[in-house]
Amino acid sequence: MTEKVCGLHAVTALLEGDAGAVAELWVQRTRKDRRLERLLGLARRRVDVVHEVERAELDRLVPGVRHQGVVALARGGHSRGEPDIGPLLDAAGPAPLVLILDGIQDPHNLGACLRTADGAGVTLVVAPRDRAVGLTPAVRKVACGGAETVPFIQVANLARTLRLLAERGLKLVGLEGMAAAPLSDCDLRGPLALVLGGEEKGLRHLTREHCSEFAAIPLKGSVESLNVSVAAGIALFEAVRQRDGDT
Repeated sequence: MTEKVCGLHAVTALLEGDAGAVAELWVQRTRKDRRLERLLGLARRRVDVVHEVERAELDRLVPGVRHQGVVALARGGHSRGEPDIGPLLDAAGPAPLVLILDGIQDPHNLGACLRTADGAGVTLVVAPRDRAVGLTPAVRKVACGGAETVPFIQVANLARTLRLLAERGLKLVGLEGMAAAPLSDCDLRGPLALVLGGEEKGLRHLTREHCSEFAAIPLKGSVESLNVSVAAGIALFEAVRQRDGDT
């Protein structure tokens, strides 16, 4: 199984992470700059087939996506699923940090969340399989390599996965604008899953039932809520701040 990956960061991450990850590579013939030359240097050692093509050909390969002059045909590796959650948590040590995204549909939001998750050292990101965006070329491009470094697992039954995390000792903290406790007052150290809802409806009722507590990001202006990827960034790095202070 193969899939298309585009964007300089995402394709470079593929080439750096797995020598056999890229089956073929298409690059824009007229683009000449340092970042693309670095990518081509990696590709010459690791990719058997490199095509130099016009921009129109790249546009046809990934319609509607800003590809930055490079598209890779990536070999599909092991497809992660719910059975992988346990081993990933075990490998993370005593204080795994998990990000739960309950129904994000905008690929730019998911990509931004994955990029932030990488920066925060997140153990894994979990999302439902239905009514949510997956790892599309647009998501990978926005993630700037985060989709290649952070395990992203889509599950058929999010409630069951939340129960599994709770059984393994993770505290499930839901982010809600109307929560009484500000995020900074919550103890985000130790095994933790931060749970964020989708763009329109927020946390679903069944998801809320599995959260052990709720927290809000205090807003000082006139807007009623933050973009989900912005909220994820604030929450994750508040957790990082508390954890770094605990070491």
